[in-house]
Amino acid sequence: MSTLLENLNWRYATKKYDASKKISSADLNTIKEAVRLAASSYGLQPYRVLVVENPEIREQLKAAAYGQTQLTDASQIFVFANDLNAGTESVAAYIKNISETRNIPVEALSGFADMMNGVISNLSQEAKNIWTAKQTYIALGTLLAAASELKIDATPMEGFNAAEFNKILGLDKLGLNAAVIAAVGYRHDEDDAQHYKKVRKSHEELFITI
Repeated sequence: MSTLLENLNWRYATKKYDASKKISSADLNTIKEAVRLAASSYGLQPYRVLVVENPEIREQLKAAAYGQTQLTDASQIFVFANDLNAGTESVAAYIKNISETRNIPVEALSGFADMMNGVISNLSQEAKNIWTAKQTYIALGTLLAAASELKIDATPMEGFNAAEFNKILGLDKLGLNAAVIAAVGYRHDEDDAQHYKKVRKSHEELFITI
């Protein structure tokens, strides 16, 4: 645990990446697996994750992210896209996955399926989209922790035009929406932010024990 805390203290939202340094395939797969294993409500994972490497696409995304250089200089860009059509089909696919993974008859999972369908169907479309978008942030947090364990820099980013991202990546045609993104790679020696002391609330300010 001490190593985890040291690595979390080491990480920061990198502002300037070294474009010449790329993440190895093994480390990238580790980060992807960590994201795959991230917690989500019911385990449903109502989102998709795009790993963008194409330089031309990334130039377009940079323009849609107000010129932030992380979009082109980082090794990869992760785009967490929430499902805008979460419902019975999503639940059915998840139940099928559970059945096959755990060797349980689908019929035995009907109660769980009915419960999920009941909750989701009672949400307005706006509430449903907010809920699925929130799930992407759990996966994002897992990515940040996993990257820090590998001493790989990562920058969570909300400063982008989601509609433009959706258009560039074709997400709107897939019933998806770009909720949040993360740049991953290696900090540039000239990134002054790496030398800043981490600022967080004290334990007394942050935690309330009841």
